[in-house]
Amino acid sequence: QVQLVESGGGLVQAGGSLRLSCAASGRIRRINDMGWYRQAPGKQRELVAIITSGGFTNQSNSVKGRVTVSRDNAKNTVYLQMNSLKLEDTAVYYCMAQAQEYGTIFVRENWGQGTQVTVSS
Repeated sequence: QVQLVESGGGLVQAGGSLRLSCAASGRIRRINDMGWYRQAPGKQRELVAIITSGGFTNQSNSVKGRVTVSRDNAKNTVYLQMNSLKLEDTAVYYCMAQAQEYGTIFVRENWGQGTQVTVSS
């Protein structure tokens, strides 16, 4: 089974920056898309940013221009650099990786446990 471990969340003032990291481990043969989602209290989980294995990226309109998603394929790690944080960015941020494990032909979506990001005024 693929494990995803996130780090880098915390409390930050509005206008500040945070960098989230997520490392995937396990019997990983390959990883396709990796990305970040978030869920605020009372809201549905939503896409923040996603990056393909080839480095193509996409971000939600709510964060476009303020976040950068990147990855290190050698380390099976994805990053999310968030700048100019706003109060509405407060949420639990989840890492996602579409991974194929050795011994199977299937690609599964795997999720981290989530890391809290709180933006204060």
